[in-house]
Amino acid sequence: MEFTLEEMRGQLAKLETRISAACEKAGRSRESVLLVWVSKFHPAEAVENAIALGAKVFGENRVQEAESKFSERRIALDGSTVQCHVIGPVQSNKLKKAAIVADCIHSIANMEAVEKLEKVCAGLADAAHPEGKTLEILFQVNAGEEETKSGLDVANADAFLAELEKVAGACGPDGKSEKFPHLKFRGLMTIGKNTGVAEDSRECFAFLRNLQQKYLARGGVFAAFDQLSMGMTGDLEVAIEEGSTMIRVGTALFGERDYSKPVNDPV
Repeated sequence: MEFTLEEMRGQLAKLETRISAACEKAGRSRESVLLVWVSKFHPAEAVENAIALGAKVFGENRVQEAESKFSERRIALDGSTVQCHVIGPVQSNKLKKAAIVADCIHSIANMEAVEKLEKVCAGLADAAHPEGKTLEILFQVNAGEEETKSGLDVANADAFLAELEKVAGACGPDGKSEKFPHLKFRGLMTIGKNTGVAEDSRECFAFLRNLQQKYLARGGVFAAFDQLSMGMTGDLEVAIEEGSTMIRVGTALFGERDYSKPVNDPV
């Protein structure tokens, strides 16, 4: 059952206390960590309540849900446009729909998806974007090395990024490449270890940070590669200490999800 607006307000205050304390411990500013409100399996009314509390960025696992809630742009309290991030794995046949609705996709893990997204975004021209849509993407790494998790294997992630750099070709100072001019590579994403012990995820979070920093330093197509999407309700403190710039929180803000009404979407 979803929290009421007032319950959400209280939950947000508790969460903000945790985030601020973790940032202070790590010697970072609170503004360096983006809160992504994971609204999967929660209704549009819950999204509206979150916006009323200042939410600006939402995360959806399933493309169909993202479409139903964010196809029509919503406006945040500060007048900016609310962002939709697709944070779950996306099947190839859903990449076009994901590209249309999303401001950022966190879960890219193969070259085929990168190439398809470039073609899709090049074709999404409109009056506001006559040359097509620019889409931000992050690459998911299975840093916890769990069989049930999606993403690039730890052993292959470095080689994949190096190959991506070669394929991208020449780049401008903004990271816009010859091969992928409609894609902006923003960083990496991972899911911590599912052990119930936050500290168990520190090693995989540190691995992700080191990999992200290595490629950010190269510039070129990785000129804007400054984002780390890692950390959820149970391990956000460790994630922030290890450099996370985006934490993904759902149940702690919205309440328990109703899984009795699954969305007919396999992604």
